[in-house]
Amino acid sequence: MMNDLLRQWDGECVVVRYDHPTGTWIFIAIHDRTLGTAMGGCRMRVYPTPEDGLQDALRLARAMTYKWAAIDFPFGGGKSVLAVPRRLEGPEREGLLVRFGQMIEGLGGAYYAGVDLGTTPEDMNVIGRATSRVFGRTLDHGGVGDPGPWTALGVYAGIRVAVRDVLGRQDLDGVTILVQGVGGVGLPLAQRLYDGGARVLVADTDEDRARRVAEEVEGEVVAPDDVYDTECDVYAPCAVGATLNARTIPRLRCRIVAGSANNQLETDEDAERLRERGIVYVPDFVINAGGAIAHGALEMLRWSREQVERRVLMIGDAVREILEVAERQGVSPLAEAKRRAERVIAAVRKEREELAAAES
Repeated sequence: MMNDLLRQWDGECVVVRYDHPTGTWIFIAIHDRTLGTAMGGCRMRVYPTPEDGLQDALRLARAMTYKWAAIDFPFGGGKSVLAVPRRLEGPEREGLLVRFGQMIEGLGGAYYAGVDLGTTPEDMNVIGRATSRVFGRTLDHGGVGDPGPWTALGVYAGIRVAVRDVLGRQDLDGVTILVQGVGGVGLPLAQRLYDGGARVLVADTDEDRARRVAEEVEGEVVAPDDVYDTECDVYAPCAVGATLNARTIPRLRCRIVAGSANNQLETDEDAERLRERGIVYVPDFVINAGGAIAHGALEMLRWSREQVERRVLMIGDAVREILEVAERQGVSPLAEAKRRAERVIAAVRKEREELAAAES
């Protein structure tokens, strides 16, 4: 199974290690470094099989290539997955993270890790004991902290544009938005949507958290199993990926899909399934780029927070352009977003080839 996944992948390389002390499979996937060194989050999760963890790493790394290109930042696509056998805490977790940091250091700068699902800024502090190739540490360790609020800001900007373009509404007053997953991104997004006048529906596998957030935003709780059958204007997936597929798309009762989760589509064909149903899908690697922008710009490019905020809000402009061109050309927004990203990568490759030819 692992061999089949690697044969089908179009990336540069994958580093695999089995961590004997914890029983964890470690995968570092580097997809494309045309634009620069590979940067992407470290995901820690219990998977049904190691192969599922590898598949997630491969898909996430490819998505990071498109994400950096879509926002025209000088970084390449990479991602890491720690496929743990159970929830790790204390010294066991700390030891795994240090050993993972040593792996990153051994790659000589080919990959930088950051926060992702299942990891925290505090985890990045631990990884940072073994390598400097890490971003997203806490403020007292020289990082910018939690990327969640920055990601939420970009998703909020994208939702406002999609609501305006698709529903013809100039604001969010009375617009019903279902936020699936109210963790590091979903919570600040729900708060922004509420402040913007939206009616917020909340779904989360943690019932207590869902109830607590719903009370905070004067919203309603939707049971996880009822998400796809619940009527709303916008469905915002903000937890795990692959929630949009041949099984769930026929059940959706929304006009727009726009959320922070990575790899929301199980396959690219799902973009066409949504289009055929008249549901506008805002590509995840565009709308959820706020956290990547913040970490890349603040920690690597040394921008000010004001510059970063302006750049994150420009995600709304990118969403508008993608939706307009996709509608005009009769293609899915995903197809247009990928074209934009591929043009950026192709232009850099061409420039390098011309430079190399001139020097030879």
